[in-house]
Amino acid sequence: MEVAFEVIGLILVVAVVRAAARRVGLPEPVLLLLVGVGLAYVPGFPTYRLPPEVMLQVVLPLLLYAAAFTAWLPALRANARPIALMAVGYTLFTTVVVGYLAHLVIPGLPLAAGMVLGALVAPPDAVAAVAVAREVGMPRRVVTILEGESLFNDAAALTALKVAVAAVVGESFGVVDAVGRFVLASAGGLVVGCCVAWLLAKVRARIENPMSDATLSLLAPFLAYLPANAIGASGLVSVVVTGLYLGHQAPRLTGAQSRVVAQSLWQVIEYVLVGVVFVLIGLRLPEIVAGLNSYSAGFLAFASVAVVAAVVISRFVWVFPAAYLPPLLLRRVRERDPAPPWQLPALVSWAGMRGVVSLAAALSLPTTTATGAPFPQRELLLFLTFVVIVATLLGQGLALPAVVRRIRPPPDDDTAHTVQEAIAQRAVAAAGLQRLDEILERENPPPEVVEQLREQAERRLALAGAGGTCPDTEPAAVAYRRLRRQMLDAARARLIELRDRGELDQDAFLHVLRELDLEDASLVHDDRGQRVTRGTRTARSQR
Repeated sequence: MEVAFEVIGLILVVAVVRAAARRVGLPEPVLLLLVGVGLAYVPGFPTYRLPPEVMLQVVLPLLLYAAAFTAWLPALRANARPIALMAVGYTLFTTVVVGYLAHLVIPGLPLAAGMVLGALVAPPDAVAAVAVAREVGMPRRVVTILEGESLFNDAAALTALKVAVAAVVGESFGVVDAVGRFVLASAGGLVVGCCVAWLLAKVRARIENPMSDATLSLLAPFLAYLPANAIGASGLVSVVVTGLYLGHQAPRLTGAQSRVVAQSLWQVIEYVLVGVVFVLIGLRLPEIVAGLNSYSAGFLAFASVAVVAAVVISRFVWVFPAAYLPPLLLRRVRERDPAPPWQLPALVSWAGMRGVVSLAAALSLPTTTATGAPFPQRELLLFLTFVVIVATLLGQGLALPAVVRRIRPPPDDDTAHTVQEAIAQRAVAAAGLQRLDEILERENPPPEVVEQLREQAERRLALAGAGGTCPDTEPAAVAYRRLRRQMLDAARARLIELRDRGELDQDAFLHVLRELDLEDASLVHDDRGQRVTRGTRTARSQR
């Protein structure tokens, strides 16, 4: 019973904090972290001890799958070069830079243990980076690069961590072994992910029950993670590959009702888990600080500043050459992807928040070496990892809106988005009319039904043709959505009135209400075409 109350209390904290975030004016991850730190020092507040294995094998696969499933695969493909340079190159570069620095500034810290710290703090987190980046309205390409980097950098970071830990605890390891592990982790995860995704696609294409399909969707991250992890490959890479493929193929594999159910399920899972993760990070502060009695406050401050500075500066040192050298040196790259405006690499450099991956990996460090000796300065490594997480989330996360306003990145081309939407609307309306004509050649439906279907398709065509043609007035498509939403509000109010008067049974009420809600959901857009909830932007991919 006590555990149940603790879990309910934690979820309630998450719900209240996330609801209050916009009123407070802080990004949700930042406020959740601050609340977690504050609650850690409240007398009598429960101490949550989530094992690192649960974080790495349950929480992280769920979050990565949710992020991958909703990612926009064409955008990731178009930005494959910068994503690969960040996910692999930058991760290994930061591991080496921070590792050598820690070895130099921390007395008695072996180089291998320094590399452990470097691997812990190297990977920006998918949950932290993308959540904050989307909230502050960064350009779509920046969000795509951050999303792709944080989805694929785990193989490099965790492989580097395994090699460094093996060196610390006394296992025999060489460069060839390290490269072999990295290749196995990445390539093995890719192969397993492709196989699992293909099998799940075949199965889901044959499932008609939306609830059964949603259940299989919930199991997908673990069906991808477990076999890859069992053969020594990267289970997280397998999860990401599976999520990307199934998310991209979902419109072909599943029906509309199944997609609505699955989308709602993953929205709730992501909403709760993201909040819980950041609160738990804050709650771990007293436990981590408790093991630092042998270090002076001055030394801890010096080491913290040095490591955080190395993490932040190394990202700038890597990002700008990675953005400008390939187009400068290679003509094919220059023709396909010219050098970007300086604001974009500046934002990518600044938005390097760390989170759940670093914390879970740090908590999984062994306590002793192969000889039974204590792991070198383990408590200090945990503390510095926590400091990097907090500093990047609070420092960079809080400053990110001001940085965006200050450097004024080139805005996304909303005109192109409007044109593309109009093309899509015309195409689907024309396809619908063509199919209707084909049906009429072999069937004879009621004339009033045919007339209504034609009017609906022709209205879509008319709205698509008028959209974006009058910059000084409200586009027809926008006016349609606004006015139709007001009509739906009135329809819902009337439906509720009929229910309250006892004139509708439950099935009739819920069926009509769902139809109204689904249409309303399809109408809700912000000015840039992103999906939003009623007054609140959701952390979904920009499509």
